[in-house]
Amino acid sequence: MNIDRLLDYRQGASSIPPLNDWQPALSGDMDIRIDAQGGWWHEGQPFARASIARLLSTLLRHDAEGYCLVTPVERWRIQVDDRPLVAVEADFHDDAWWLTTQFDDVVRLDHEHPLALTHTPQGDRVPEIAVRFGLAARLHRHVYYQLAEAASLREAETGQQALSVYSAGQWHPLGYLDAGDLDGLAAREES
Repeated sequence: MNIDRLLDYRQGASSIPPLNDWQPALSGDMDIRIDAQGGWWHEGQPFARASIARLLSTLLRHDAEGYCLVTPVERWRIQVDDRPLVAVEADFHDDAWWLTTQFDDVVRLDHEHPLALTHTPQGDRVPEIAVRFGLAARLHRHVYYQLAEAASLREAETGQQALSVYSAGQWHPLGYLDAGDLDGLAAREES
Protein backbone atom coordinates (compact mmCIF):
# COMPACT_ATOMS: atom_id res chain seq x y z
CA MET A 1 0.00 0.00 0.00
CA ASN A 2 1.59 3.23 -1.16
CA ILE A 3 0.73 6.11 1.22
CA ASP A 4 1.59 8.82 -1.34
CA ARG A 5 -0.69 7.20 -3.92
CA LEU A 6 -3.44 6.99 -1.30
CA LEU A 7 -3.00 10.67 -0.41
CA ASP A 8 -3.39 11.54 -4.12
CA TYR A 9 -6.38 9.19 -4.48
CA ARG A 10 -8.21 10.59 -1.44
CA GLN A 11 -7.12 14.23 -1.93
CA GLY A 12 -10.10 16.46 -1.17
CA ALA A 13 -12.42 13.52 -0.45
CA SER A 14 -14.69 14.39 2.43
CA SER A 15 -16.70 11.21 2.75
CA ILE A 16 -15.97 7.63 3.68
CA PRO A 17 -15.56 5.45 0.56
CA PRO A 18 -17.81 2.41 -0.03
CA LEU A 19 -15.49 -0.08 1.69
CA ASN A 20 -18.11 -2.84 1.77
CA ASP A 21 -18.20 -2.77 -2.04
CA TRP A 22 -14.46 -3.41 -2.25
CA GLN A 23 -13.54 -7.09 -1.86
CA PRO A 24 -9.87 -7.55 -2.78
CA ALA A 25 -7.98 -10.57 -1.47
CA LEU A 26 -5.93 -10.10 1.69
CA SER A 27 -2.55 -8.66 0.65
CA GLY A 28 -0.84 -9.42 3.97
CA ASP A 29 -0.02 -7.72 7.24
CA MET A 30 1.15 -4.12 7.54
CA ASP A 31 3.22 -2.89 10.49
CA ILE A 32 0.59 -0.43 11.69
CA ARG A 33 -0.85 -0.58 15.20
CA ILE A 34 -3.65 1.40 16.80
CA ASP A 35 -3.15 1.58 20.55
CA ALA A 36 -5.93 1.46 23.15
CA GLN A 37 -6.07 5.28 23.27
CA GLY A 38 -6.64 5.53 19.50
CA GLY A 39 -3.04 6.48 18.65
CA TRP A 40 -1.64 5.26 15.33
CA TRP A 41 1.86 3.74 15.14
CA HIS A 42 3.95 2.62 12.15
CA GLU A 43 7.00 0.41 12.66
CA GLY A 44 6.97 1.24 16.39
CA GLN A 45 6.84 5.03 15.91
CA PRO A 46 3.80 7.32 16.25
CA PHE A 47 2.54 8.75 12.98
CA ALA A 48 4.33 12.06 12.44
CA ARG A 49 1.43 13.54 10.43
CA ALA A 50 -2.09 13.35 11.83
CA SER A 51 -3.42 13.75 8.28
CA ILE A 52 -2.10 10.30 7.35
CA ALA A 53 -3.85 8.62 10.30
CA ARG A 54 -7.04 10.51 9.40
CA LEU A 55 -6.75 9.35 5.77
CA LEU A 56 -6.11 5.74 6.73
CA SER A 57 -9.04 5.77 9.16
CA THR A 58 -11.36 6.35 6.18
CA LEU A 59 -10.06 3.10 4.65
CA LEU A 60 -10.40 0.98 7.80
CA ARG A 61 -12.96 -1.77 8.30
CA HIS A 62 -13.32 -4.88 10.44
CA ASP A 63 -13.95 -8.10 8.53
CA ALA A 64 -13.38 -11.85 8.90
CA GLU A 65 -9.57 -11.39 8.75
CA GLY A 66 -9.55 -8.64 11.39
CA TYR A 67 -8.97 -4.91 11.08
CA CYS A 68 -7.99 -4.10 7.50
CA LEU A 69 -7.07 -1.08 5.41
CA VAL A 70 -8.97 -1.49 2.14
CA THR A 71 -8.75 0.00 -1.33
CA PRO A 72 -10.39 -1.31 -4.51
CA VAL A 73 -7.28 -3.45 -5.20
CA GLU A 74 -5.58 -4.06 -1.82
CA ARG A 75 -6.51 -5.17 1.69
CA TRP A 76 -3.89 -5.05 4.45
CA ARG A 77 -4.44 -6.32 7.99
CA ILE A 78 -3.26 -4.12 10.86
CA GLN A 79 -3.11 -4.59 14.64
CA VAL A 80 -5.64 -2.90 16.92
CA ASP A 81 -5.05 -3.16 20.68
CA ASP A 82 -8.70 -2.56 21.67
CA ARG A 83 -10.97 -0.44 19.46
CA PRO A 84 -9.70 1.70 16.57
CA LEU A 85 -11.80 4.76 17.37
CA VAL A 86 -12.39 6.89 20.45
CA ALA A 87 -15.48 9.03 21.05
CA VAL A 88 -13.95 12.33 22.18
CA GLU A 89 -17.02 14.60 22.21
CA ALA A 90 -20.67 14.21 23.21
CA ASP A 91 -23.48 16.66 22.52
CA PHE A 92 -27.18 16.36 23.29
CA HIS A 93 -29.69 17.86 20.85
CA ASP A 94 -32.85 16.78 19.06
CA ASP A 95 -33.62 14.28 21.88
CA ALA A 96 -30.43 12.31 21.26
CA TRP A 97 -26.76 12.13 22.19
CA TRP A 98 -24.35 12.63 19.29
CA LEU A 99 -20.83 11.24 19.73
CA THR A 100 -17.85 12.41 17.68
CA THR A 101 -14.66 10.36 17.22
CA GLN A 102 -11.10 11.62 17.03
CA PHE A 103 -11.47 11.55 13.21
CA ASP A 104 -14.77 13.47 13.19
CA ASP A 105 -17.13 10.55 12.64
CA VAL A 106 -20.44 11.73 14.12
CA VAL A 107 -22.71 8.97 15.40
CA ARG A 108 -26.21 9.30 16.87
CA LEU A 109 -26.71 7.13 19.96
CA ASP A 110 -29.82 5.20 18.90
CA HIS A 111 -31.13 1.69 18.14
CA GLU A 112 -28.82 1.38 15.10
CA HIS A 113 -25.80 2.64 17.06
CA PRO A 114 -26.39 1.53 20.66
CA LEU A 115 -23.91 1.40 23.48
CA ALA A 116 -22.61 -2.12 24.11
CA LEU A 117 -20.62 -3.20 27.14
CA THR A 118 -17.58 -5.21 26.06
CA HIS A 119 -14.31 -6.23 27.66
CA THR A 120 -11.07 -4.33 27.18
CA PRO A 121 -7.81 -6.30 26.83
CA GLN A 122 -7.34 -5.72 30.60
CA GLY A 123 -10.71 -7.40 31.29
CA ASP A 124 -12.70 -4.29 32.24
CA ARG A 125 -16.26 -4.17 30.92
CA VAL A 126 -16.79 -0.72 29.40
CA PRO A 127 -19.08 0.86 26.79
CA GLU A 128 -18.43 1.21 23.09
CA ILE A 129 -20.57 2.50 20.25
CA ALA A 130 -20.80 1.04 16.74
CA VAL A 131 -19.55 3.52 14.14
CA ARG A 132 -19.15 2.04 10.64
CA PHE A 133 -17.97 -1.04 8.74
CA GLY A 134 -17.68 -3.17 11.88
CA LEU A 135 -15.69 -0.48 13.71
CA ALA A 136 -16.53 0.68 17.21
CA ALA A 137 -15.39 3.57 19.39
CA ARG A 138 -14.60 3.44 23.09
CA LEU A 139 -15.78 6.42 25.10
CA HIS A 140 -13.03 8.77 26.20
CA ARG A 141 -13.07 9.21 29.97
CA HIS A 142 -14.55 12.73 29.86
CA VAL A 143 -17.30 11.58 27.44
CA TYR A 144 -18.12 8.68 29.76
CA TYR A 145 -18.38 11.07 32.73
CA GLN A 146 -20.50 13.50 30.72
CA LEU A 147 -22.94 10.70 29.87
CA ALA A 148 -22.84 9.33 33.43
CA GLU A 149 -23.80 12.76 34.76
CA ALA A 150 -26.94 12.63 32.58
CA ALA A 151 -27.66 8.96 33.39
CA SER A 152 -30.18 7.33 35.70
CA LEU A 153 -30.30 4.01 37.52
CA ARG A 154 -32.72 1.62 35.80
CA GLU A 155 -33.71 -1.95 36.59
CA ALA A 156 -32.06 -4.31 34.09
CA GLU A 157 -33.45 -7.65 32.89
CA THR A 158 -30.69 -9.38 34.87
CA GLY A 159 -31.97 -7.96 38.15
CA GLN A 160 -29.01 -5.61 38.37
CA GLN A 161 -29.26 -1.86 38.31
CA ALA A 162 -28.04 -0.34 35.06
CA LEU A 163 -26.57 3.14 34.96
CA SER A 164 -28.23 4.19 31.70
CA VAL A 165 -28.42 7.26 29.52
CA TYR A 166 -31.54 8.15 27.50
CA SER A 167 -31.09 8.88 23.80
CA ALA A 168 -33.30 8.69 20.72
CA GLY A 169 -36.22 7.09 22.55
CA GLN A 170 -34.38 4.36 24.43
CA TRP A 171 -32.08 3.70 27.38
CA HIS A 172 -28.43 2.76 26.80
CA PRO A 173 -26.41 1.13 29.62
CA LEU A 174 -23.11 2.65 30.69
CA GLY A 175 -22.54 -0.06 33.29
CA TYR A 176 -24.22 -2.33 35.83
CA LEU A 177 -24.24 -2.23 39.60
CA ASP A 178 -24.70 -5.23 41.90
CA ALA A 179 -26.64 -5.03 45.18
CA GLY A 180 -23.35 -4.61 47.10
CA ASP A 181 -22.42 -1.65 44.90
CA LEU A 182 -25.76 -0.02 45.65
CA ASP A 183 -25.31 -0.55 49.41
CA GLY A 184 -21.94 1.22 49.22
CA LEU A 185 -23.49 4.11 47.28
CA ALA A 186 -26.31 4.46 49.80
CA ALA A 187 -23.84 4.44 52.73
CA ARG A 188 -21.71 7.17 51.09
CA GLU A 189 -24.76 9.32 50.34
CA GLU A 190 -25.91 9.07 54.01
CA SER A 191 -22.55 10.21 55.41
